[in-house]
Amino acid sequence: MTSLTKAPEQREFLGHPVGLYILFFTEMWERFSYYGMRAILVLYLVQATTDSNPGLGWSNGEALALYGWYTMLVYVASIPGGWIADKFLGQKKSVLYGGILLVAGHSILAIEEYWAFYTGLGLIVAGVGMLKPNISTMVGGLYRKGDIRRDKGFTIFYIGINVGAFLSSLIVGYVGEVHGWHYGFGLAGIGMAMGLLQYLFGQKYLKNVGNFLGVSQNSAEKEAMKKPLTKIEKDRIIVLMISFLLVIIFWGAFEQAGGLMNIYAKEKTNRMLMGWEIPASWFQSLNAMFIIFLGTTVAAYWAKKKLKGKLSTSLFKMIIGLIIMGTGFFFMSAAASQFEADGSSAMYWLVLAYLLHTIGELCISPVALSYITKLAPLKYGSLMMGIYFAMTGFGNKLAGWLGESAEGLGEFTVFTGIAVFCIVFGSVVLLFRKKLELLTHGAEDDEHEVTEEEKAALANN
Repeated sequence: MTSLTKAPEQREFLGHPVGLYILFFTEMWERFSYYGMRAILVLYLVQATTDSNPGLGWSNGEALALYGWYTMLVYVASIPGGWIADKFLGQKKSVLYGGILLVAGHSILAIEEYWAFYTGLGLIVAGVGMLKPNISTMVGGLYRKGDIRRDKGFTIFYIGINVGAFLSSLIVGYVGEVHGWHYGFGLAGIGMAMGLLQYLFGQKYLKNVGNFLGVSQNSAEKEAMKKPLTKIEKDRIIVLMISFLLVIIFWGAFEQAGGLMNIYAKEKTNRMLMGWEIPASWFQSLNAMFIIFLGTTVAAYWAKKKLKGKLSTSLFKMIIGLIIMGTGFFFMSAAASQFEADGSSAMYWLVLAYLLHTIGELCISPVALSYITKLAPLKYGSLMMGIYFAMTGFGNKLAGWLGESAEGLGEFTVFTGIAVFCIVFGSVVLLFRKKLELLTHGAEDDEHEVTEEEKAALANN
């Protein structure tokens, strides 16, 4: 059958299931709301209460502490969110309910009251916890085992995340800084409402993924929920848990973007361009912009190496990603040195840092999402995805702590320390890579270009 005569859930676009693009746009709008709010959160907290666009007047340390707790809880909530999906709702309904909570949370943030501020943050934590692990697991469900398109599919999905992040940093960041912080928060809520509507209208392309296995008609799937874990499944979980250490370290460093690097851009970077001062929040869009332009190129590079039989395992990519991202912090060290010498640092240091951070992110984050769907047992798929995002949350908390430490240690020490630690830690894990990969029991050995027959078999499963 051609793509035009296939049933809706079987149709493809640009070589991937149409359902991928439904999830792409849903996640794009969800990330528009999240990153839009994140781009202005710390700036709102530290803005003086007497300013024409008043904030809360917190110190940098207080703002970064809240930022660390908030971004940690957002991702730690993915554990109960994944568990609820596996045990009660299924991924599809969990994404729906998560979207509803997010619309409510971002909308409440538009109210200029302390109770609304904390209530909104709480609802966003719950909403992301329900949506984030489950929508990612649904992406993996679109592909048959061994389908080499899976990693690239996750990268396309990841580009959706960053289209939302790119637009939100510019639009929400500008509205928040120039017209009012709460207008920015409200705009983020409108974006999430768009994503929720799009998800509802695209359900016909998601009929075969994200359903609750407790009511599945597939007897084989029912039996697999019942059986205890095998030795192979246990070994694969061990590898995943060890790989999550890379995730914690990576996000602990990377998330300086929304905290310390955000404040650094505002307070210590010369942002004048042709007589106009660039809003500090706009630098948050650099990472997303680089991902949009480089995402498919990086994914295609690794897939080509895999098909040629060269080293491109998921664990290897993740290690390399951590090392590359860590190297990017040397540019921030250079920026801090220039500030100490001249009283201001150039914008190009931030641009170069974000470039390497992006390349590193493309080697670790979408790859890790795909890796989980390859190794996690079926009955614990959403829970393992939730644990992954919880590790991301712990990394965010680590980021907040590191950002706070800059008040005493100084930016140069923090930036340089992050760079050295990431490179050393990644190199140590690299030494044990082969032993760890033995525990995957060949989970990635049979990856190949999927045939039309295999695609049809998945769609009819």
